[in-house]
Amino acid sequence: QVRLVESGGGLVEPGGSLRLSCAASGFTVRSYAMRWYRQAPGKERELVAWISSDGGSTNYADSVKDRFTISRDNAKNTLYLQMNSLKPEDTAVYYCNRIPSPTTWGQGTQVTVSS
Repeated sequence: QVRLVESGGGLVEPGGSLRLSCAASGFTVRSYAMRWYRQAPGKERELVAWISSDGGSTNYADSVKDRFTISRDNAKNTLYLQMNSLKPEDTAVYYCNRIPSPTTWGQGTQVTVSS
């Protein structure tokens, strides 16, 4: 069964850091590019970061560029998102998924940036 499980979210003060993880099962992540998305209350889900299947290429939304870093460990079948210099506007539920052929969304992990 294909499954994505996000973790690592929490409550952090502005300027703080978090590292999110996305554990994949039921498929081999090395065969896919992977993406992180987020959805803030009342807003549509938006793409945050992308990484190629071999990890050699990445891309970021302008709003997170130079603050977030996407990475992957294909041996562990896991995707990561290191988030630094967090801002209140980063508050959202964060999700991962693969491309092509996106699978069923996981439950996501809540990130709340607040003092």
